[in-house]
Amino acid sequence: MTASHPTPPTADPDWWRSAVVYQVYVRSFADANGDGVGDLPGIRQRLPYLRDLGVDALWLTPFYTSPMVDGGYDVADYRDVDPSFGTLADFEAMVGDAHALGLRIIVDLVPNHTSSAHPWFVAALAAGPGSPERARYLFAEGRGEHGEEPPNDWESIFGGPAWTRVADGQWYLHLFDPAQPDLDWRHPEVRAEFEEILRFWLDRGVDGFRIDVAHGMIKAAGLPDVGFSTMTTGRRQVELLGKGRLPYFDQDEVHEIYRAWRPILDSYPGGRMAVAEAWAETPQRLARYIGPDELHQAFSFDFLDATWSAESFRKVIDTALAEATIVGAPTTWVLSNHDKQRHVTRYGDGPDGLRRARAAALLMLALPGCAYLYQGEELGLPEVLDLPDELRQDPAFRRTGESRDGCRVPIPWSGDLPPYGFGPAGCESSWLPAPATWAALSVAAQLGVPDSTLELYRDALRIRRAHPALAAEGGITWLDTEPGVLAFSRSAGDTELTCVVNISGAPIPVSGYGEPAVASEPLAAASGGHLLPVDSAAWFERR
Repeated sequence: MTASHPTPPTADPDWWRSAVVYQVYVRSFADANGDGVGDLPGIRQRLPYLRDLGVDALWLTPFYTSPMVDGGYDVADYRDVDPSFGTLADFEAMVGDAHALGLRIIVDLVPNHTSSAHPWFVAALAAGPGSPERARYLFAEGRGEHGEEPPNDWESIFGGPAWTRVADGQWYLHLFDPAQPDLDWRHPEVRAEFEEILRFWLDRGVDGFRIDVAHGMIKAAGLPDVGFSTMTTGRRQVELLGKGRLPYFDQDEVHEIYRAWRPILDSYPGGRMAVAEAWAETPQRLARYIGPDELHQAFSFDFLDATWSAESFRKVIDTALAEATIVGAPTTWVLSNHDKQRHVTRYGDGPDGLRRARAAALLMLALPGCAYLYQGEELGLPEVLDLPDELRQDPAFRRTGESRDGCRVPIPWSGDLPPYGFGPAGCESSWLPAPATWAALSVAAQLGVPDSTLELYRDALRIRRAHPALAAEGGITWLDTEPGVLAFSRSAGDTELTCVVNISGAPIPVSGYGEPAVASEPLAAASGGHLLPVDSAAWFERR
């Protein structure tokens, strides 16, 4: 079956190798019907904004039928749209419009677990121990004289035990919320179901998948203990994520799944792709997820976790580019997403944080590979740190006191009062409240305003798309600089672009790299060149 909406005819099948992908947190992007929740028709209305911003694709967080215990990452029906977000017809209309504008659509796939409201899990609870229905999930007998203790010491990523006991005495595994039971991916029915889910959305024209918890689907045989827990050591198991081996993450068998998925993706025209949200203890193990017989990309979270220092960024960049060379796939760069504190705040909040975030954006967009933007970063949005506890909806908050809601506040579009045009005219509701200080950060307040963060992103993305040196694949050439300064060049033929980032603590003179193309802060004239301010970045081009 061919796609209902063919991929954009002007795009290269290898578009994903250098694309800029814009992450849309569906609940918080645009609300078309005024109920305070973002939806697919709202995204459809705002597609021209994203085209004009200069991105190549949208990644949509889950919009499937869900009780919304974890913002849609608890899926009850993988083949339909939750009524709060619209209908399947709304999705197909949005894909058609996006493709007509030259934008591709990547959707979030959640294969590690379902919702506890999924028909499979409802049937598993009703069927009882030893039933075929339970075999699709990870049920086990408890330890202790009467099975009153969990089967092992595994902990939920959201805090607390990773096991919940049901009425008949068995326990089921949930590496996240109890409303998100883990599937048993050694079961052939589970594998066949998700292969059909892939085809269902590919048939509707989606251009790719972001694989949630891509490292998690296979658990070590026998479900062995980790060997320590928060209760015994005060150290959470999640602290090993990306640093050590856990028996429920990054098992070798997980690669069999992706080797079965890749031919499905390759059987559709137009360069369909998949990107892994994967954590592994070494760069070498992470690289195993990428290749011509597995997935196309895996996120480089080390760049997101880099500290605001030249040494940290350079180490992360060198490591990521070396990994990319090994696997023959482009690096994916990301500064923020729906699970992490916004980088304006991570870098210091206030004016300093914004300056640094603007500079980091130019650094990221000058690097070879694919860049992922999180909605609102082009507006310079900070983390909302003062949300009332009673309004927070992140399930992790109830267990650990930690909340991801502060980066999920609906973005401001226009107007002087919350929710800043998030919904139709006259609508005053949004599922999370926007701060009173965001009027100056709205799209309307920044559009066309020189030196605004929005215009900085638009300029940088326009140059990135058109400049031969930035379009070229390959590495970078580091240039000699004083301490605290990063400078590298990329070239294509006689054309060269140099990115300079000043993290030294004092303004620095820059000369010999050509003329400024874009800068995160205004450049002052200096003898023979320009003066680059503290915590800023600029691109210089020479033709």
